[in-house]
Amino acid sequence: MIDTATLSDPRIGLIGPGRLVLVVGPSGAGKDTLIGLAQAACADDPGVVFPQRVVTREASTFENNTAVSQTMFGQMLAHGEFAFQWEAHGLRYGVPHAIVDDIRGGRAVVVNVSRTIVELARRSYANVTVVSITAPADILAQRIADRGRASDGQVEGRIRRMVVAAEPDVVINNIGPAKDHAAQLLRTIRGH
Repeated sequence: MIDTATLSDPRIGLIGPGRLVLVVGPSGAGKDTLIGLAQAACADDPGVVFPQRVVTREASTFENNTAVSQTMFGQMLAHGEFAFQWEAHGLRYGVPHAIVDDIRGGRAVVVNVSRTIVELARRSYANVTVVSITAPADILAQRIADRGRASDGQVEGRIRRMVVAAEPDVVINNIGPAKDHAAQLLRTIRGH
C-alpha cells in the first residue's frame, strides 16, 4: 500500500511560532511508549501538547488515538477537522486541526505521524523537528507480535515496509530501558 498525506489548507503559509515535533519510525519501534512517557513528564507543562490522533481502527492501550469508522473519518476530513491526514496499512490517520491554534499560541505539539507527511509539514509549519524512533528488525517483529492487535496485519509486511522520507533531525535507537530513550525524546521536545 502507498501512504498518502494531505494538509487541511496548504494556502495558510508557514504556521508558527510554536514547534511541531513529528515522531516517526517503523511499526514496533516504540514510538507511542516513548511519547506516553514524555507526556507523563510534561503533565504540568501547558506549553507542550500531545494531541490524540483519529484512526480508523479500535483504540488500544498501545496508542493515544480516537477510533472512528471510515465513513466518520471521511466526514471529518470533508469538514476540515484535520491539520493533516494520511493512509497506511489500510487505515486512515488524522491529526486534529486544533494543533494549528496550539502552534500559533507558541506551544510545542508532539505527535506520532507517518514519515510520508514530513515534507508537507515542513512546507506548512515554521518550526518542525523530526524525531525518528527505530530498533533492529527482530525487536520490531517481537514488539508487533506482543501487541496481538489484529489490525496490525502481517508482521513481515510491516517490518519490510519501506518509506522514502526526509532525514530526521534526531534519531533514537530504542533498545534497552524505555525511560532512557523517553528522556532523550523529552530533551528534544524541550529544545535542549
